[in-house]
Amino acid sequence: MKKQLLLPILLFLASFASAQKDDYIQSFYTIDTASFQNSAHHWYDIFDEENIINPVPNQPRYKPTQLKEVADNILLYQKDNGGWPKNYDMLAILTAEEKQKILSTKKDTNTTYDNNTTHSHIACLARVYYVTKDVRYKDGCKKGIEFILASQYNNGGWPQYYPLQNNYSRCITYNDDVITGIMNVLKDILDKKPQYSFIDKTTFGQVKLAYKKGLDCILKTQVKENNILTAWCQQYNEVDLTPAWARKFEPPAICNRESVPVVLFLMSIQHPDTAIIQSIQSAVQWFDASRIKGIRVQTIPAEPIKFKYRMSKTDKIVVADSTAPDIWTRYYELGTHKPLFCNRDSKVVYSLAEVQRERRDGYGWYTYDPQEVLDKYADWLKKWVPVK
Repeated sequence: MKKQLLLPILLFLASFASAQKDDYIQSFYTIDTASFQNSAHHWYDIFDEENIINPVPNQPRYKPTQLKEVADNILLYQKDNGGWPKNYDMLAILTAEEKQKILSTKKDTNTTYDNNTTHSHIACLARVYYVTKDVRYKDGCKKGIEFILASQYNNGGWPQYYPLQNNYSRCITYNDDVITGIMNVLKDILDKKPQYSFIDKTTFGQVKLAYKKGLDCILKTQVKENNILTAWCQQYNEVDLTPAWARKFEPPAICNRESVPVVLFLMSIQHPDTAIIQSIQSAVQWFDASRIKGIRVQTIPAEPIKFKYRMSKTDKIVVADSTAPDIWTRYYELGTHKPLFCNRDSKVVYSLAEVQRERRDGYGWYTYDPQEVLDKYADWLKKWVPVK
């Protein structure tokens, strides 16, 4: 009787797993444009005279379902060292002249993970290769993975740019999901996701080691004060792992915006060990304690001002609102845990009103992101830390 009941259950589970895999593969037929949105935004909205090419008015774009066209763009932008430059739109339809300009810079080494670059290109090429079996996409993906492995520090972290530059970009970087973006690619390889089935045994072993070192670095850099773990900073010194300055308005501080994807990544790990569980629980306690109630950030019209990189037509103010959802500031001061803001002169201030207009309107000083972790925490806790 038991065997008769077991067979239908096993068949149902197998069918369910197969359906889930089919849905996953079906997603490969559409480019995940969200992963390229940050760079595309900078290309269209923030003028940079150092760009190889700049967009034209009403720039034509490929549809997310035009896999080969978008993947060809990705290969076009890939440098000889395997990485990518930031702040271009992978869906932009380029002219022959524009393509030639990009091809002429293949030897450049302005390769980076900033603004969700490189790891997102690798992931996209892997998915398009799975669908098209065009070996060019597999080769580009392999070169990107080799770039990841070459750019990792011995302590497990990754810099923002590689080859290394003599500025803050040498720091171990959580800003713009650098480390979590890389670690998710490595995790997908180790989890033997179908789009990475071409990975050979030697590379798989290298990825496994890089992943372990990266995870160790994540756990080591979680800020601990008064023997209590909190969350993470945006950047850390690449040698001694101490919190470090990024740009002049990005001070060493506990950074809730960048900590959220770190926690979500840790929560995605199956059968987490004690250290990972403690890390997640501590971060959740920090998010709960650092929430701010009763305020809302409002965008208001303002006199247009042309700054170096952008035109500002709005301003931002903080208003009292008892009905507003909980909100968090991006930065909290080390030691005091006071909400923190900063100007381009690196002067720390403690209210949004004290931030100069260019940065006040042009940077994300507040975030709702920690709520996503808090919403998922109960299910994660029930699964991995059952009540005894």
